[in-house]
Amino acid sequence: MTTIHGTPPRGIAATRSPLFEGRFGRMFRNLPPAQFGATDKANRDSLAALGDAMSADLDPPKDGPDAEESGIPSLYTYFGQFVDHDITFDPVSTLTKAMDPSGLVDFRNPTFNLDNVYGRGPGDQPYMYKPSGKFQLGDPMTGAPGTHAHDLPRFDGRAIIGDPRNDENGIVSQLQSLFLRFHNRIVDDNPGATFAEAQQIVRFHYQYVVVNDFLARIVSAPVLDALKSGGRYDQHELRFYHWRHEPFMPVEFSVAAYRLGHSMVRPGYRINDHKLIPIFPRAATPNEEALTGFRVPPPNHAIDWGRFIDSDAAPRANDGSPAVQKQRLQFAYRIDTSLVAFLHDLPKTIAGDKPASLAERNLLRGWLLGLPSGQAVARAMALVPLTDAEIVIGKAVDTPDPGDVRGPIVDAVNAVAAGKGDVFAGNCPLWTYILAEAAANRTDMTVPTQEGGTLKTPQLGPVGGRIVAEVFLGLMFGDGTSYLSMDPLWEPVTGPDFRLRDFVRYALGEGPALH
Repeated sequence: MTTIHGTPPRGIAATRSPLFEGRFGRMFRNLPPAQFGATDKANRDSLAALGDAMSADLDPPKDGPDAEESGIPSLYTYFGQFVDHDITFDPVSTLTKAMDPSGLVDFRNPTFNLDNVYGRGPGDQPYMYKPSGKFQLGDPMTGAPGTHAHDLPRFDGRAIIGDPRNDENGIVSQLQSLFLRFHNRIVDDNPGATFAEAQQIVRFHYQYVVVNDFLARIVSAPVLDALKSGGRYDQHELRFYHWRHEPFMPVEFSVAAYRLGHSMVRPGYRINDHKLIPIFPRAATPNEEALTGFRVPPPNHAIDWGRFIDSDAAPRANDGSPAVQKQRLQFAYRIDTSLVAFLHDLPKTIAGDKPASLAERNLLRGWLLGLPSGQAVARAMALVPLTDAEIVIGKAVDTPDPGDVRGPIVDAVNAVAAGKGDVFAGNCPLWTYILAEAAANRTDMTVPTQEGGTLKTPQLGPVGGRIVAEVFLGLMFGDGTSYLSMDPLWEPVTGPDFRLRDFVRYALGEGPALH
C-alpha cells in the first residue's frame, strides 16, 4: 500500500508550497565525517559495543517514585514523537550502506502544519472526515471513565489517519485521537468557520505549544534566551541553521539531536486504574500485553491523561498506598546516555531487520550519514568540547545503584568489548555526545517532586539544545503560514500560559471555547 508521504498536499493546501519535498542536508557542511574504525566492519563493531553500553539492564514497569524520573511529564516524550512525524519522514533509509544526506528527500512537509493529522484534506481524503468537516473517530474505549476515549478510525485494523506512524504505539495513537477531537471541538466552538479557518486555529494552538512549552521543557533556558531579542524569539539570532532558497532538514537534527526522546522512554506506563503494562512485549514473553501499535488496541486501554500530563490543579502526592499510586503522575525518564532494555530488543514489527537495538540503530544511521563527532560540532559552535571523562555512559540518577553508570565513554565501551572503546577518545558520536551533554546539564530547570523536595532535570545543552531550537524556530519562521510569521504577537484567547495540558483538557471537552 502506498502511503501519502510522497504525495503533494492538495485540498488543504491547493498551491505547491516551496517547502514541500525539502531535502535533508547538513548544518555543518565543512566538518569531516566521524570514523570509528579502519574498515566498515570495525566501524559497525565499535558502534554496536557503544550501543550495548548505552542499553540498560531490564527493569519492569513500576508504580511510585522512580530514581530515573525527570521533571518532564511523560506525555512530552510522545508529543515529541508526534512532532517528529509532523516535520520529517524518510522512507528509504537503510542501515546497510553509506548515504548522502543531500540525496535524501524529506517526504514530510517540513513545517508545523499538522499534515500528519489532516493528510491531504477532506477534498482528497474524504473518508477521514464527516460532511461537517469534523474527523471520523474510531470505536469507544474503556478503562478511563470521563475521558470519552475513542480509538482511531480503522479499516481491517489499519488506522485511517494522516500519517500511519502515529499508530506506532498505544500512547502516540491515543494522542493522535486527541488531536482529532481537538479539531472537532474547534469546529463546534466556531460555527460558520470554514474548514481552512478551523484548521488554522488548531495549527496556531499547536505551534504555540511547540514554541512556548515543549521547547522550554527539553532545552535549557540559557540556550533559548540566546535566541531572543526583547524577550521574543528573533530569526536574526539563528547562527547555524540557514538556507538560501528552501528549508532543508539537517541530519544533525533528525539523526542526532532530536533523538533525545529515546532516552526519555520508560519501561512501561500505568495507563489507567487497571493497566500497568510495558511499552513492548518482553523477548521471553512475546504474547505479553503491551502498548504495541499498528493494531486494534484492547478496548480497556483508554489512557487516563492525568497520569501523563500535569492537567490537575494540584499535584497528587504518593503516600505509598495502592489507591494513590494508581493516580500518580508519571514523568519521562531523564535525558541521558541510557536507554531502557525494552529498546534493546525491538519487536520485528518496529525494527524490521536487525539490529534490534535502538541505540545501535541510531549510532549506525549517524555514521552512515556522515555525521561529524560531537566534539567537532562543539568546536564549530565556538564551544569548549566535553572531555572524555565528562561523556559518561549510563543513567543520570542522583544516587546510582551498581550498574547504573557504566563510566566514561572509553572505559564503558572497553568493558563491553575490549579495545573497542579507544576509537571514541575525543571522537564521540554526535547523538551520544548530545545526550551526555544534557546529563551533565542539570542546573537550569529545578522542579518540585510529588513526594516533596526538588529535582534538577537534565535538558539539552549548548550543542544539542541549539540545534533543536534553531531548527524548530527556523522552520517556523520559514513557513509563511505559521503564527510566528503571520502574527508573532498571537496568543490563545485563554492567555499566554496555554500549554500542552490545556490542549489536552480542551480536547477532552474541558475549559472555555477557543477561537
